[in-house]
Amino acid sequence: MSTISNLQKARAAYQPKLPKALQGPVKVVEGAATESVGNQAEIKELFPNTYGMPVVEFAEGGQPSSAEFNVGIILSGGQAPGGHNVISGLYDGVKSINPDNKLYGFLMGPGGLVDHKYIEFTDSLIDAYRNTGGFDIIGSGRTKLEKESQFESGIEILRQLGIKALVIIGGDDSNTNACVLAEYYAAKKYGVQVIGCPKTIDGDLKNAQIETSFGFDTACKTYSELIGNIERDCNSARKYWHFIKLMGRSASHIALECALQTQPNICLISEEVEAKNMSLDDVVTYIAEVVAKRAAAGNNFGTVLVPEGIIEFIPAIKKLIAELNEVLTDPATGESRVFSSKDEQVAFVKSHIAPENLAVLESLPKDVERQLCLDRDPHGNVQVSLIETEKLLSAMVATKLAAWKAEGKYNGKFSAQHHFFGYEGRCAAPSNYDADYCYSLGYNASRLIAAGKTGYMSVIRNTTAPAAEWIAGGVPITMMMNLERRNGAMKPVIRKALVELDGAPFKYFASKRDEWAEQTAYVYPGPIQYWGPSEVCDQTTKTLQLEHK
Repeated sequence: MSTISNLQKARAAYQPKLPKALQGPVKVVEGAATESVGNQAEIKELFPNTYGMPVVEFAEGGQPSSAEFNVGIILSGGQAPGGHNVISGLYDGVKSINPDNKLYGFLMGPGGLVDHKYIEFTDSLIDAYRNTGGFDIIGSGRTKLEKESQFESGIEILRQLGIKALVIIGGDDSNTNACVLAEYYAAKKYGVQVIGCPKTIDGDLKNAQIETSFGFDTACKTYSELIGNIERDCNSARKYWHFIKLMGRSASHIALECALQTQPNICLISEEVEAKNMSLDDVVTYIAEVVAKRAAAGNNFGTVLVPEGIIEFIPAIKKLIAELNEVLTDPATGESRVFSSKDEQVAFVKSHIAPENLAVLESLPKDVERQLCLDRDPHGNVQVSLIETEKLLSAMVATKLAAWKAEGKYNGKFSAQHHFFGYEGRCAAPSNYDADYCYSLGYNASRLIAAGKTGYMSVIRNTTAPAAEWIAGGVPITMMMNLERRNGAMKPVIRKALVELDGAPFKYFASKRDEWAEQTAYVYPGPIQYWGPSEVCDQTTKTLQLEHK
């Protein structure tokens, strides 16, 4: 491992807090049988061995267990702050049950399970990574576990290492794969349990049982520090409009949380754009009107937050993308079509989509048109991060303002700067909240394994309270599933949580945004703090605070 910083040395000594229920032996309290959030009959048929299981909660006072078992762990998908603490929590939990128990890490994601590439964790290795950001302890990958050949290859190495349970740390797609794997091993009576952990900085893996996905807290605080710095610069120079694109492909949780923390002049919320059936021109007009209003007051500067997935939520473009996903999928294999060149791919698309969608595609700037036609990610989604939405919007705003100036409707100056904050937040050193939350998720997973559970997500709730009062337990992954169209076919997936327009966080934002648009009401959160007053170090996101008022 590379030379470590003074901060890392000091953070290594931090002992994450645990819910009181996990601080000693636990007893399992089971709730009523569950059903999926949608398509109940179809999901039940697809998952007969793992459907309908009860929600589980852990309480103090059970019999101490000294069960012998080995566990495997996989980091799947994009990085999120706190992953190393899930692993250290699981390691400590497994060892607390029996010191002879072993924890193995499969290298570079689910592919490590299929290809039998792994390491055994030791005290010294775990200690070197406690409370650190990143997934570099074993690496991550985006291999999808969905084929019988992969499951069978996996069981070979699991048996060889004496692994009783596999913990998969991932987002909605990865945990969907965990659920499929749990069902397969249960149907085959292989005796291997599968437990999921909710990870994604995007914040869209949440529901009535999962308060937040890990990494969201740290990523938003990291981005908010940067946005605050830009706002300070913006208010100092007073000559630029800063367009800041933020991660969040399918939901605008990051943009909304950062807006709540920093109070920018404009924050677009994809879900609202869709609900109001706004066109791209409607969005551009909204921004231009705020720019013009501020210019009339002598303020030719401002900040705009843009969720990276907003282009997919504009109804006309969403319809276009849906057809692009169909056209670029080979119906024979269900995989993305292969082309010899990008020009060939664009030509193929234009000759195979409906006339109204072709008209929308050709109305966009050429570079955006081409980016929409690029290859898909491993899950079949448009790679919206490649679309420079912030530049698209600012260019269209500039064009509209120029037209207004010619008509005498606008007399200001407009100059734009562009930023995309994405990777900056994915591997940040976890906040105290994420350090505690992730450690608890991992430790809790060891208790789910000891209780014999499979097809469950490790969940920690009541996290706006002090950590000792957090509630630990598990939720059947099938409970979160419904059927959605993916790669041209209906598939079982965990339902993504979008920003709720009638939810407290959005309502608060909506009540303040007109004021923030006209005034310069910037807030500068500063960097994440690890030591000092609790109100500085241990606060949850504004989203959680508003949701649990």
